[in-house]
Amino acid sequence: MTSTKLFKNGNSQAVRIPAELAYSNWDMELVIERRGDELLIKPAQRRIGDVLGKFAGFTDDFMAQGRGENMESERDPL
Repeated sequence: MTSTKLFKNGNSQAVRIPAELAYSNWDMELVIERRGDELLIKPAQRRIGDVLGKFAGFTDDFMAQGRGENMESERDPL
């Protein structure tokens, strides 16, 4: 387990994320949630962007023939 300290940044508390736990991407939003006396920091949900625009680009006959042969393989019972 790695430890760090709180510090003041303006009127907010801040925490330094040690290099071994740092995210590789600096251009990301994070969400923070309190769970009792713990704080959970994680990447924010990614936006789906223009997914409806992507769907609108499909032609009317897209997948008109279905997926073709779709054989499901046998699975071991749970």
